[in-house]
Amino acid sequence: MNASILIIGDEILSGNTLDTNSNFIASELKNIGISVSRIFTVPDQIETIKNGLKSATQISEIVITTGGIGPTKDDKTRTAFAEFFNDKLVLDDETFEHLQQLLIKRKREHLLDINKSQAIVLSKAKIFQNENGTAPCQMIEENGKLVFSLPGVPFEVKPLIKNQIIPYLKERFSLNHIVTKIISVVDFPESLLSATIEDWELSLPENISLSYLPIGTRIKLRLTSTGNDLQEIQNQLDAAIEKLKPYISEKVISWDGNEIQEILKEVLTERNLTVSTAESCTGGELSRLITSVSGSSKYFLGGIIAYDYHKKIEILGVSERTILDKTVVSEEVAQEMSLGCQKLFKTDISLSTTGVSGPNSDDFNNEIGTVFYSIRVKDFERTNRLFLPHLERNDFANFVSQRILQDLVEVLIKME
Repeated sequence: MNASILIIGDEILSGNTLDTNSNFIASELKNIGISVSRIFTVPDQIETIKNGLKSATQISEIVITTGGIGPTKDDKTRTAFAEFFNDKLVLDDETFEHLQQLLIKRKREHLLDINKSQAIVLSKAKIFQNENGTAPCQMIEENGKLVFSLPGVPFEVKPLIKNQIIPYLKERFSLNHIVTKIISVVDFPESLLSATIEDWELSLPENISLSYLPIGTRIKLRLTSTGNDLQEIQNQLDAAIEKLKPYISEKVISWDGNEIQEILKEVLTERNLTVSTAESCTGGELSRLITSVSGSSKYFLGGIIAYDYHKKIEILGVSERTILDKTVVSEEVAQEMSLGCQKLFKTDISLSTTGVSGPNSDDFNNEIGTVFYSIRVKDFERTNRLFLPHLERNDFANFVSQRILQDLVEVLIKME
């Protein structure tokens, strides 16, 4: 069984809004054995929405659309759906009552008249009420196809998909189980890795697929197994991984970890270590990554963004002479920042960054894209330099932060 996702919205096509819905929906569908064959994006125009529905229903049994549903006159999705399915729009009493109670709960009952159109639905639709917004999800079933129309706001889409649509699909269809394992490999070029494990890969059972997912200098090997017997496919995966170990064990930092911050959590909690950060050019991204994991408060004690070099001196104890002699973007400053951070927060580990993310240079005319970072684990310290002139500011901060956490994991593993 496969699905198509239809994203509706001029704001997506203009680049003003980032589409995160399709990624989330595809991931949730994959978890219950439904593959996504295509993702479409169309503007808020009745004919293009209808054409998108036509294309999607021709290739998929399930179609999920997001966006274009609202109380304003520029929302065309309802009309496009009514025309495409040759249906009429009606005021649904249950949806109207739900809408009324929702607005009362939010103390916005005065907006009921403005939002009344949100209770107008297709007469043939099955309705999934939206607990987090005014527009419900509507499902039309026709010619063996299921078409879901959802609002576009991500915090409304996620609970509708997770709490209502996915359970409905699981109950409605007999679906295969899907189990995924991710192995994180470092210091192994993708072409060499592929050649090294070729024999193992060719011996995999037909129901196990392998994907290579490069992230910076790390490669995630994603093994996906499908089948109707959950225990059997889990055992198959475990057996395949055991056979893989002789090929790559020395290059693996995690045998079942997805994001680097999740792998770091496992290592830090296992060893009961604490960490702190002193950031400059990464602007808090390093701390954000670490704290994006639930339970990070057990090992992350705090961080500081010492953006101005005077604050590096005042708060972290960096020597002014070091800055004047070596400039603020230097190995020496990175080292003094991590030392000051370790003392300030009294942590086992401290991480520091100093660099020029661009597009302008700093007061010392350091080259754009230059960054030094220091990893300090108790009495051990290591400083690295990166040069990333091709990356924009946000990508620069994310890449550097990901790289630091990966390096930290490698350092800790080697200390075993």
